[in-house]
Amino acid sequence: MSIDSLLDSNKKSTDLKPSLEYSANTPLWSRVPTKDESGRYLGDFMMIITGLKKASPAHRKKTINNLTQVLAQYSDVVVFADLNMKISLLWVSVRPIKGMLAEIPSAIIASIPEAKLVSERPPML
Repeated sequence: MSIDSLLDSNKKSTDLKPSLEYSANTPLWSRVPTKDESGRYLGDFMMIITGLKKASPAHRKKTINNLTQVLAQYSDVVVFADLNMKISLLWVSVRPIKGMLAEIPSAIIASIPEAKLVSERPPML
């Protein structure tokens, strides 16, 4: 389930259009943008929202509403967001602005404590 609908529908026409699509047969790698309209590479991150798949409909709705509110605060930075309900995986692509790859996941975790950032293991020192 795509949650591009998390972005405010009252945006300017140049902004992303909200949508809610089911794309079970379309792999994520084919839908995720890699560059912005200026040709600059985008940054991205993944988060697992533990327990979301088995949560009650009311809890899932509350979680999606919280996620909507957080991402709406960064609507000028977030280019793409996809929530795979089957595996409770959130993918977010953002414009290359310093600090956003730390700030946005932190804001999501503050609003949705069960969200966990998926990252590469740091090298052993």
